[in-house]
Parts: sequence; structure tokens; C-alpha cells
Amino acid sequence: MRNVTQDNITDVFKGYMAEGMDPRLREIMGALVQHLHDFARETKLTHAEWQQGIAFLEGCAAIETEDRHEFVLASDVLGLSSLVDMINSRSDATSSSVLGPFHVSGAPPLEVGGDMKRNFGGPVLLAEGVIRDTDGNPIPGAEIDIWQTAPNGLYASQDEAQDTFSFHGLMNVGDDGRYAFTTVKPVEYTVPTDGPVGGILNACGRHPWRPSHLHFIVKAPGFRSLVTEVFPDDDPYLDQDTVFGVREDLVMHYVEKNAADFPEGMALSGTVTDPWLSVQFDVTLAKETG
Repeated sequence: MRNVTQDNITDVFKGYMAEGMDPRLREIMGALVQHLHDFARETKLTHAEWQQGIAFLEGCAAIETEDRHEFVLASDVLGLSSLVDMINSRSDATSSSVLGPFHVSGAPPLEVGGDMKRNFGGPVLLAEGVIRDTDGNPIPGAEIDIWQTAPNGLYASQDEAQDTFSFHGLMNVGDDGRYAFTTVKPVEYTVPTDGPVGGILNACGRHPWRPSHLHFIVKAPGFRSLVTEVFPDDDPYLDQDTVFGVREDLVMHYVEKNAADFPEGMALSGTVTDPWLSVQFDVTLAKETG
């Protein structure tokens, strides 16, 4: 069409889409372009502002690596990741929360009762719970992928001093659905601010802090996979998470216990000599629907 105007360009774009294209792709692309065009018209976007947006995307691409996912981080701090999580969460299951940009695939096996703390300093945390279905029944053999930062606030992929799978483990629960592992108490930390996303945070006067948390990906045949995080109820950033990941049902409570009360059957049993922390957090998975 040769007579394209600012008023009809959106409809012209939609008209260019082929009749036989995937219906869902047609819906998504049509809505995306509608909102992009409406945004440009509403704000009267200038060439300089458009160029800044393009430079932001190019900046993300320039530092994107296998271990640094700046586009995911951008989605996180803009609230898009959490919005998608909330749209797709089930009310009868544990809430979804952001994957984040630092997950590492292929974590080593971690036995039920195993330890991820190793020689790192900081208080021992024993995390345990049961993976259940929406009727409250344990899910035998469910898989839980666990990861977190080290006490310095860095994930393994950010820190040359840590090995690739530091504070990462992949656990398969038994017939009782129970998971249990020891680690170090997670700490609050800042998201990376040395790239384009940091520029957005600074420009908006926003801080880069996240509350301390454990990451879980929980899977079982016949159930919807769950990507989530769990947070302690005393964290100072619980109500101001820069990536909007906190949900009420994902807040847990640490209980301090004496060394003499550390349970048997754990990798660290008989070695804990200082007060330690205990936390219980059950996970509910929803069944797959056709």
C-alpha cells in the first residue's frame, strides 16, 4: 500500500500478515504491533528517543552470553517476567516466580539430605519440605533443581572464585515426596548494574536490590513444571524486590536451633557445632491439563 499514514499503518501491518499463518502468532504479533504503534503515537516518540531504545537493545545484545542474560534481566526489572508468571500461575498450586538470568543447566545430582554449603562460611541452613499434588498427596520421584548465590551475593556464573555448579544441585525425591538439603543462609544482593539494565534503574531512580532467596525448578511427569523462589520473612527487601518476584505464599520462616538438635540422616549430621537455621517449605504442583 502506497498511502500509509500514522493513522492506518497499524491496520496496514496487520493486513500484511498471511492468511495461513499460525492463529496464535497472528494474535500475538497483531497485539504487539498495536501496542507499539499506540505507544509511539501516545508519547509522540522522537527520533532521538527511538534511537535510545534501539541502542538499549543493541547494548543488551552486546553483553549477552551463555552466563549473562541481559534481555532476561531487562524483562525482570520491567516487571514483565513476573507479570507472565502471575498470569500463568494456578491458584491451587505454589506460585511461580522469576527464573532470573543466572540459572545453570546440568547441575550435579544432590541426594536427599545432601549438602551444598561445602566449605563456605555462614550459618548452616537446613531446607526441607514435601512436593505434593493439589489434593495434598506426595509426588514420588519429583525432581527439584536448586540454586542460590554464595555468601558474597554472587551466583557461580558471576564469580570466577566459584566452580561452575557451586550452590547448584538436582534432587529426585523418594516415595514420600520429601526433599531436604543443607546450604548456607542466602543473602540479599544487587542485580548487575554494569549494563543497559543498570542504566534504566539509574534513570528511574530505582535501587537494584533483591531479597535473599532460594531458587527452585520442580518437575514431575503429568504435572506442570514450576519455576519459583522462596524468601525469608525477615528480609529487609521483601517489600521492595527490584524484579517483583515476591508472592505471599513464597515467604518462609527461618527458625534458629541448637547444634544438639541437628537431625540424623543428613550429610552434615554429627558435624554441626554452631546454631543453625531450619526452614520448612512444601511445594504444590498442578496436574497438566489437555
